[in-house]
Amino acid sequence: MATLGVSVYPEMRPMDQICEHLFVAAKHGVTRVFSSMFSMPGTREEVLNTFAQLNDAAHRHGMKVSLDINPDCMQRLGATPSDLSVFANIGADILRMDGAYGEDDNLLMLKNPFGMSIEYNASALEPELIAALVERGAPRERILACHNFYPQRYSGFRWDKFCQVNARLRAAGVRVGAFVASHAPNTHGVWDAACGLPTVEQLRDYPADLQARILVAAGTTDVFFGNAYASDEELAAVRQALTPTEPHYISDMHRIMVNSFASYAGRDLDLSRQVKVRVEPLYDLSDVEKAILFDFFPHVDMGDSSEWIWRSRMPRQFFQEEAIAPRRYPLREFQPGDVVMVNDNYKHYAGEVQVVLRPVNNDGTRNLVGRIDPQEFTLFDVIDKSDIIVFIPARG
Repeated sequence: MATLGVSVYPEMRPMDQICEHLFVAAKHGVTRVFSSMFSMPGTREEVLNTFAQLNDAAHRHGMKVSLDINPDCMQRLGATPSDLSVFANIGADILRMDGAYGEDDNLLMLKNPFGMSIEYNASALEPELIAALVERGAPRERILACHNFYPQRYSGFRWDKFCQVNARLRAAGVRVGAFVASHAPNTHGVWDAACGLPTVEQLRDYPADLQARILVAAGTTDVFFGNAYASDEELAAVRQALTPTEPHYISDMHRIMVNSFASYAGRDLDLSRQVKVRVEPLYDLSDVEKAILFDFFPHVDMGDSSEWIWRSRMPRQFFQEEAIAPRRYPLREFQPGDVVMVNDNYKHYAGEVQVVLRPVNNDGTRNLVGRIDPQEFTLFDVIDKSDIIVFIPARG
């Protein structure tokens, strides 16, 4: 399950205000905090005292803190790769390394005696480096990665590149963090961040919960709000988006068939790896259509679908005795983002749920039951064959 985090900026807001935000964030399941040490002005003692207070406040709520540092910051605070005690003395959990250090220094930091994890810039962390560090005795569980955030509009990370980087790190077994933008009024962040602080440029203006769902579908495991302070509503929406739907089964036979399906598809189904997709219901759906689309579990593809449709085949096994009456539409084609259900004109497949990926001819065998907003449809760039899809009704 993905973790939820917030970012705070002690150089911009008083500590009592930050502590109040952490109190609110904790109620919404936030377990991670990101903050930058190298952007904090002041003397060595002032900086260390400030972040000791921040770490203490976060720990009271069971949160872990990632402190962004760079070589200049380490030198200013009197730290070296072989001696990170200055960070341990203020209760640091994770050091996020902004800058290059070299394999030998990376190894020294990872083998620190204080149990601190080291978090690298995700776009600069190669699987070969991870393998080399582990081979030299680095504890793999301490190796983390986190993408940058980008305050300047149009400057954020490319979507396709982001997906490629995450796929590499996911294959290497590394947790990956990334940032979403809050759209709450009067937020703040580094470098006059007036347009949010997301990682991926394409997602900058998407609703916060959709940004989070897309990041997780693309392999992100730690989702942070980049700008502060996210609203109560955004925190709640993102927490709900990241919380897997509790598996539910129609019957014992349903459970047996799910396991049989997974065996047939040649893979295990990770019931916690769920992608939630908002669908706008169309027309006056029957009770059966609603039950299939929104209540059936799990919607999952066999992995052998074509380029034209994503298919959820299992519902037809459980609703084969139910009628799914055909509807007539003045449509020659269904368009990408349309959600259709096979009807009784093709009884063998009736009840199957399909998401249209390329234009599909309307031959009378499919009912149009919903539509996915173009922003939501971004999810289908990264949905994997083993992902469970949970269709949820779009907000009115």
